[in-house]
Order: sequence, then structure tokens, then C-alpha cells
Amino acid sequence: GMTGSQRDTLSGFLDGYDRSAAPAVTIAIPVGSANEIAAAAASRDFVRLVVASGIKRNRIVMTSYQSASAEASAPIRVAYISVKAQTDKCGRWPEDLVETSENKHYADFGCSYQNNLAAQMANPADLLGPRKQAPIDAEQRGKVIDGYRNQPFFDWEAEGEVSY
Repeated sequence: GMTGSQRDTLSGFLDGYDRSAAPAVTIAIPVGSANEIAAAAASRDFVRLVVASGIKRNRIVMTSYQSASAEASAPIRVAYISVKAQTDKCGRWPEDLVETSENKHYADFGCSYQNNLAAQMANPADLLGPRKQAPIDAEQRGKVIDGYRNQPFFDWEAEGEVSY
């Protein structure tokens, strides 16, 4: 079965799993290695731990791979795809902006904005397409609408101009 060290390593690896994106977790078992039978037995424990960590069974893909050597012990490989928002590094200044009279975007135009946006992305998959909407919280919606209705009304016509 799975060793304590493998359990800790897999648990740490699954801490980075993004449950909102829910990518498939692939567990690859070696075939043709010295530990083929032991790896197949341990893989069942791997699946149990993945399911226990909150990942649905239909998001787990079991596969095998050919070991490079029949005499060596090959590892069980666990992987999932993760999307990260990032941009190139800022700071490319091929020419001095003071010495140009052209009204064009410069080399790093928008770079800081794009870097900050990428750093703030909770789920970079949102850039690729929309997610399903969450159910409406009717109680919170009612509080917000009541708060808006209870605000004092400003009569623009009676007051005339606004003084600051």
C-alpha cells in the first residue's frame, strides 16, 4: 500500500488543486517495472486519498506508462493541469520616451496594469470563459435592496444646484 511519506507528499500536492476549476487528476501506474504489482496496489490508496481530499471520482483518470527499466522501481505519477495568469517582465525601454515626438504607445505600455491584473486573478480560467452562476442569496439581496430604498431621497429640482 501507500507509505506515510507518499501520503504526506500526495496530500501536499493536492493542496494546490483548484476545486473551482476542477481539472482531472491523472494517476499513472508503471508497467514492466520491478515494483509493478506493489505500485498497482498502492494506486488504490492514492485514489482513496484523492477522493478523501474532496475531488470527485469522475475527475480521476487512471492510466499506465511503460517503465524505462524492468529492474528498477518506477514511481506512481500524479498530475493535474493548472492555469496561471502571468505576463512578461516589465522594464523594456528600447528608446528614451523624451527623445520621441511620435504619439504612439511605448514598449511597456500597459505592462504594469497587465501584471497587476494577472496577480489578482483568483481563477485564471475566468479569462478563458464564464463559469456557471452561483445560486442567488435572496436574503442578502433583500438587505441590499432595503438599504437602497431607505437612503434619504435628494430632490434635485427643489434643491437646485449642488454646493460642494
